[in-house]
Amino acid sequence: MNPTKAACPSVRATGRIKCLVVDDTPENLVALQALLQRDDIEILTASSGREALEILLLESDIALALLDVQMPEMDGFELAALIRGSERTQHIPLIFLTASSREQNWQFRGYESGAVDFLYKPIDPQMLVCKANVFFELHRQKQALALELQQRTEALQINEMFMAVLSHDLRTPLMSIMAAAEVLRRPLPPERVAAVADRITRSSKRMAGMVEDLLDVTRIRQAQGLGLHPAPARMDLLVQRALDEMQTGFPDRSLTSATDGDLAGVWDAERIGQVLSNLIGNAVHHGDAAQPVQVSVDGTRADTVMVTVVNGGTIPVELLPHLFVPFRRQARQPGRHQGLGLGLFIADKIVRQHGGSIEVQSAGHSTRFVVQVPRIAPRGVDGEA
Repeated sequence: MNPTKAACPSVRATGRIKCLVVDDTPENLVALQALLQRDDIEILTASSGREALEILLLESDIALALLDVQMPEMDGFELAALIRGSERTQHIPLIFLTASSREQNWQFRGYESGAVDFLYKPIDPQMLVCKANVFFELHRQKQALALELQQRTEALQINEMFMAVLSHDLRTPLMSIMAAAEVLRRPLPPERVAAVADRITRSSKRMAGMVEDLLDVTRIRQAQGLGLHPAPARMDLLVQRALDEMQTGFPDRSLTSATDGDLAGVWDAERIGQVLSNLIGNAVHHGDAAQPVQVSVDGTRADTVMVTVVNGGTIPVELLPHLFVPFRRQARQPGRHQGLGLGLFIADKIVRQHGGSIEVQSAGHSTRFVVQVPRIAPRGVDGEA
């Protein structure tokens, strides 16, 4: 172990960060790389200013650059001016290294070029390591702050969306329930009472579904996934249950199914049922009402089971990249159901926790969602938030 490395506090290993070393002498490059190399640090070396610029074009988020002053074609000062002149690289801390005499003008020129330090060769190894570690640690703190800012921004956006749901989306079914309750205060014929009761039931179920979706999003965000309880199940039975429930609410829609192969597996039946209900409901609400919704289940493979949901109509190209983004919004279409944009997001998370995937294809007047899950769901899988 190099004693100079042990003399300074080590940087916490939270992912490799990059350090650029530029020197036209191969021996110096090897020595500096050996001095600074650690498991959590990636050393990028260049033997000329031109080679260093090529590296800077390809690499990003460099924590520190060590520049030799005296190099042919492009010296360290010229290289520093180009680095400082680019918005992409102007933030990189620069330390100049030189074997020349200690002329005051060289130091002034170095600091004018944007350097944070100026070291003369032969360089004290312990001093260089300690100085480099300071910038490595500052870079890690910068990364941590950026990550925390991103997380807090996302959390704020989610909270704002929750408030929008509570103040707008839940208000619609609630007002429907209140209006129906006022109607029931008046004497009504039995058939009218039944119709109003059905209206209350539908609005209540819609509200319950919204609340449950919001709770699922909260669980995903806070716990990095939804809890799974895998147990033996049959995919064809789960599909049929989802179809029966949807058919009850939409008796006029044509819903068909086809099965093939061995459809037994080990999954969280409730969560997989939630995925199927979301996909079939999405097809019914947003698909062409004149075309049937077709669900096929393929269990012919030994290790996976595949479910395909097909409906008429296509999804606009601009919406495809955002289908699994929570709270997505699109233009409200007359007579069409307008959800919160959470169903596909939650379905995607559930499938991923089962070790599977969801793909969507929309072309030729039809839309196809394809779900593939392992026949046996892995245990202890963390969902992606």
